[in-house]
Amino acid sequence: MKFEKADDISDRISDIVEKLNFNYIDARRIKCIRSFKTSNNAVARIWSLPNVWQKVLNVEAHYIVEVISERFDKLSKEDQIKTLIHELMHVPKSFSGALVSHNTKQFDGKGGHVSKKITPKTVDKLYKEYQRF
Repeated sequence: MKFEKADDISDRISDIVEKLNFNYIDARRIKCIRSFKTSNNAVARIWSLPNVWQKVLNVEAHYIVEVISERFDKLSKEDQIKTLIHELMHVPKSFSGALVSHNTKQFDGKGGHVSKKITPKTVDKLYKEYQRF
């Protein structure tokens, strides 16, 4: 497996964060890489820096978005953006270094919970919002 820095993906992540008003995401702390010759079937993945690592290393939360070149680069621009939106949806509102599962509940900031499902339908809804800009 080979990795290289993916500045083009970082630029897209920043654009998505801004246009979708994901103001809880600090795009400067999301690093992006492109991998080659990976043995899994994923198109992209998001990696977190768990709290224990943050404490030991004395750093803030960071995330890595990995795009798998053999699959991601062949997608249409629309599907690439949808894939990146999907990965960003795994970042919790707390930007804590944790990851949100595909079907979870999060605090709404008002003492309650909000269901957050990561599905093609929810990604499509956000993509339509993204297209308005």
